[in-house]
Amino acid sequence: MDSEEYRKWGKRIVDEMSTYITNIRERRVLPDVKPGYMRALVPDHAPEDPEPFTNLYSDLEDVIMPGMMHWQSPHNHAYFPALHSYPSLLADMVANAINCIGFTWASSPAATELEMIVMDWLAKMIDLPEHFLHSNKESHGGGVIQTTASEATFVSVLAARTEAIGKVLVELGVIGDQAREEQARYDTFSRLVAYCSNQAHSSVEKAGLIGFVRLRLVDSDENLSMRPDELVRLIEEDRKEGYIPFYVCATLGTTGSCSFDNLEEIGPICKENDMWLHVDAAYAGAAFICPEFRTFMRGIEWTHSIAFNPSKWLMVHFDCTAMWVKDSQALHRSFNVDPIYLQHENTGLAIDFMHWQVGLSKRFRALKLWWVIRSFGVKGLQKHIRESVRLAAKFEAFVRSDPRFEIPAVRHLGLVVFRLKGENELTEKLLKKMNSEGKVHCVPASLKGKYVIRFTVTSQYTTVEDLTRDWSIIRTTASEILSQTPAGEEHRTRVFLKDTRKNPDFGTSLLLANSPMSPKIVNGSFAAIFDNSDVLFEFAKKLQQLKLDVQDSPGKAMRRRIKGMLMAGKQYSLDSRMDLVTTLVSSAKTANGMPTMRENSMEAQEYYERGEMLDSAVQTDDMCSPRSRRRSKSVDDGISVPDLKGVTLDDSINEADLEEECSSSSSSSSPEAETRHSTRQMNGRSNSCHQCGATIPTM
Repeated sequence: MDSEEYRKWGKRIVDEMSTYITNIRERRVLPDVKPGYMRALVPDHAPEDPEPFTNLYSDLEDVIMPGMMHWQSPHNHAYFPALHSYPSLLADMVANAINCIGFTWASSPAATELEMIVMDWLAKMIDLPEHFLHSNKESHGGGVIQTTASEATFVSVLAARTEAIGKVLVELGVIGDQAREEQARYDTFSRLVAYCSNQAHSSVEKAGLIGFVRLRLVDSDENLSMRPDELVRLIEEDRKEGYIPFYVCATLGTTGSCSFDNLEEIGPICKENDMWLHVDAAYAGAAFICPEFRTFMRGIEWTHSIAFNPSKWLMVHFDCTAMWVKDSQALHRSFNVDPIYLQHENTGLAIDFMHWQVGLSKRFRALKLWWVIRSFGVKGLQKHIRESVRLAAKFEAFVRSDPRFEIPAVRHLGLVVFRLKGENELTEKLLKKMNSEGKVHCVPASLKGKYVIRFTVTSQYTTVEDLTRDWSIIRTTASEILSQTPAGEEHRTRVFLKDTRKNPDFGTSLLLANSPMSPKIVNGSFAAIFDNSDVLFEFAKKLQQLKLDVQDSPGKAMRRRIKGMLMAGKQYSLDSRMDLVTTLVSSAKTANGMPTMRENSMEAQEYYERGEMLDSAVQTDDMCSPRSRRRSKSVDDGISVPDLKGVTLDDSINEADLEEECSSSSSSSSPEAETRHSTRQMNGRSNSCHQCGATIPTM
């Protein structure tokens, strides 16, 4: 492609994308495709010779669009906003053409200096304390653009970890003695403990895992806010056991319900215990440009770092996370590298943002943030935020007008959580049927054991007419669900995995959304990733070792259920597979008179340490923690896995059973057998069934 062709196609693509955005509400929100759909549309190998750009362009609509979820649709109410705007898109076109890598000031002076200026602009727009400003010469604070809020949380954990270890080394007086300092560093490292609310985002958990620090979840109150008294209790408990509390992540606008932790109560606790306080305001932070929403920020002066995503609600397209730190030297001590090829004549005089982040390289994200703020102005952005909140209040009124529904948590900003009155299963069925039709899209959360539907006003194009249309779909779908519910079925309190797979469009994928809403304690020293069937096979082997002997066994049904899960070829998250093993083995041990996994007792701990439950490849934090800890459930307490009560040794499953059934299935010409083999082939793992070895025809 030469310059002239680039001009021609560039203009055409801009025109087409403008049309796409203008007509986006006409498209189905969710794609109507199955996993592996693209394999039949794209060649197996890259082309040997150049293709004309006409082919590439036509594949956008033929190959890509059929599999896209349209995030900008006014009928997409899942997750939080992920907005864009024309100024943002144009700015990134320029930044992409320049393609600078701004790791140091010298590598792109304009990129570094614009980022400092625009981060000060944004800090003033949300009324942050002056110690977070680059322009404040009396502090070492400032702002930096990270890729995501998850990365910002991780950066804060690493910085807090470095600070905590350094303080201990100074107290021990081992600085300068290399051997003693190294030993003390490792000893301190193993005793660090971090805290967050049980409503916090999963990114905090991930930061603890990859940062190798323990993370304890603090119970939330009736408003789904972190309980300060419980935080104090956990800190005191950990100190007595020799641990070092060093970090708290408070959330302003949780993922599940947009609840807010109280910084005025948490801040003094962190100050008294010399702990780093980070604020995750990924969604709600943008609303603080409106003075009326800044009440949620009270106590921000206690914090060491704060982050939110302009890429969510300020119409700056992904990725763009604004993060501020009170003392940038803490970041330098964590990330500073200084090889000679990265030094320049202004090293030490100018900011080098490579010392403020995990990665070395840095995109020119400041340009799109700068253009958006200037194009809309503060008043224009405030108007946009307020309109989204107004529309959410309108939808809340719709829900309250129908006595079949309830709103179990206070609405904050642009997020409404609602559910059908009654058992969790009804709301889950409602959500799945809504989503399967593709006309409106939401995701679930679990709030204090209640399965709820999250409805967020995500698009800047949303109107009252859009909300009216979506609410009509929800009400009609609810009527269908309630009319199809057999008498007495509304009393069921659990939804089994076998039932969730009746919807071929989603399988169990919806169960995995917002899983961190359930309380758990994470030991960051232990993490594992399992192949699809590893956990279930390990469970099958260990189940036989339990030598259960209970009468009236439903083992055959149990065996068929697990075989079906294994042979379906679907992906299950680590949490869902571990939840399966946890529940199955817990039930088995209870039936045999042994302690359950969730029982807080030394007796249970001894079973774990002897490896009688699972071998070391399938360790969980219940087994690894020095104290007995709880593992999370699936997305909501209304979702269960198969029960093992009454399973005898003869009825327990094993790998041979699975191979035997698979072999018999392979010889069958039934549609069910063909589907199993087809699924394996579509996953691209082999051209034969991984259980029975049967040849699978190429599709």
